[in-house]
Amino acid sequence: MMQKILLIEDDRFIREMYQEELKKAGFLVSAYGSGEEGLQALQQNHFDLVLLDIMLPGMNGLEVLKQIKLNLQTKNLKVVILTNLGQETIIKEGFKIGATGYLIKSSYNPDQIVQEVKRFTQDNSYSF
Repeated sequence: MMQKILLIEDDRFIREMYQEELKKAGFLVSAYGSGEEGLQALQQNHFDLVLLDIMLPGMNGLEVLKQIKLNLQTKNLKVVILTNLGQETIIKEGFKIGATGYLIKSSYNPDQIVQEVKRFTQDNSYSF
């Protein structure tokens, strides 16, 4: 059974690169450029993991995360936040809201992102 990943990332280059690498690794990936679009997709489909950028136009990633955790259907969903260096306070806030983990985009190449996603989707000890 293929795992379904929801990728919410406004940077088109990064979004397409991650989407391509995750597909090659055998994941089904739906990718959106805004939090609103991502939340809409969550209402219509089941996903195993959300990769969520923090810096989004309109509704930011922490707001999206709050919406996911407030919804009874999605509150147990694993959400990994994508951040940039120097966003420690945002990462802490993300964990407080219920993030499963975080990845600093500049610290991982696409192959490593795929490895981390595999780890998060396979390891149930990350669940809250």
